[in-house]
Amino acid sequence: MPVTVLLVDDEPLVRAGLRAVLEAQPDIEVVGEAADGAAVVPLVRRLRPDVVAMDVRMPLLDGIEATRVVLRTVPEPPKILVVTTFEDDEFVYEALRAGADGFLLKRARPAEIVHAVRLIAEGESLLFPASVRRLAARYGDGDRPAHAVLERARLTEREAEVLRLMARGLSNAEIAARLVVGTETVKSHVSAVLAKLGARDRTQAVIVAYESGFVEPR
Repeated sequence: MPVTVLLVDDEPLVRAGLRAVLEAQPDIEVVGEAADGAAVVPLVRRLRPDVVAMDVRMPLLDGIEATRVVLRTVPEPPKILVVTTFEDDEFVYEALRAGADGFLLKRARPAEIVHAVRLIAEGESLLFPASVRRLAARYGDGDRPAHAVLERARLTEREAEVLRLMARGLSNAEIAARLVVGTETVKSHVSAVLAKLGARDRTQAVIVAYESGFVEPR
């Protein structure tokens, strides 16, 4: 089955470019388009895409609030890939905090766009560690409300090590190679970390790691 994608951007040329890139792949299908976040929920309910490629800045309902609404109201919601012009935009960080699974720059090469959609659809998070560190340093809450979440989690030493590597942007396979364990073992550790932190996915766990001070953003 192909990976199905919903494109959400208020610029028709951007949507057309993304559609052309994605539909050139035999394993990806663009099932719909929207010009504003206000149209996302009805389309997601009707089309059931695997991935929503979502612009963050739109005139009626921005990508941050659209992400929140989708995750709050749609059973088994799709993965959300934020598409942005500027990687240091506060909107990007807020979208990640709202539950987006990662972000992609509009100037990305076609191969990077395709890779991003496939990665997100597989349940991985698309993060750029240096960018997330800068975003956390600039826009993270000063009182670090995530600290209590991490304290309550009581991660084991190995789980803490896995979280640090996740925050550096390593995939399960890369973490397995670093720790000299099997990928299934890493998957088990990642699942335990997410459960203990109450995180929807890896992105949310990484945000907690930075905002709690567990991983220093600067």
